[in-house]
Amino acid sequence: NNNNNNKHHHHNNNRNNSHTPLPFLHTTSPAMEKESRVNALKSEYEMIQKKTFTKWANSHLIHKKEAVDDIYQDFRDGHKLISLLSKLGNDKKLVAPAKGKMRAHSIENVSRALKFIESKNVKLASIGAQDIVDGNPTLTLGLIWTIILRFAIQDVEIEGEDSKNAKEALLKWCQRKTAGYPGVNIKNFTTSWRDGLAFNAIIHKHKPELFDFNKLDPNNARYNLEHAFDI
Repeated sequence: NNNNNNKHHHHNNNRNNSHTPLPFLHTTSPAMEKESRVNALKSEYEMIQKKTFTKWANSHLIHKKEAVDDIYQDFRDGHKLISLLSKLGNDKKLVAPAKGKMRAHSIENVSRALKFIESKNVKLASIGAQDIVDGNPTLTLGLIWTIILRFAIQDVEIEGEDSKNAKEALLKWCQRKTAGYPGVNIKNFTTSWRDGLAFNAIIHKHKPELFDFNKLDPNNARYNLEHAFDI
């Protein structure tokens, strides 16, 4: 009986121990929580950029076979990147990329595209052909943003203003288009767009019949962003 009692007592101890919480498994420091929030914001902003740049690219790549589904993957072999640049730059030399599906062919195509961009007096700091071929998200987004600045809005001029560089001109344009919209205060191309209101305000400014802007909740960023990109 003593043996049975000892076994029973030992079993209870194990059962109790199995439910004993381990404090170090559940504690997070303020620094870790802050890092987690920062990473979440970065991920959300990257998603916004990716959707925006994909729609912009597809507005120029009008043929179905050229359409971009995932800019990280679809520009890796250089074919669609060259096609996009040839249309933006009206340069027939970029129409025919190198044939072949080997990595070397992809690097050759992307290198050709980067050289074309640099020929337009654009510096591509820290962006190399291998980065795009490898599908590097950050550098792919950086490349597309550089292309947008150079080929889409470099020559933007705002009436009544002195000539500005592309980024300043675009910021000014966004500010004017969204003036008077409640909750929209565009100061930059990062934090000012996170709640989704700025995107919706620009859409509403040009197509007010599509939706009621005042029904958007500034505290529901995810819905606002999805609304802007799916409308």
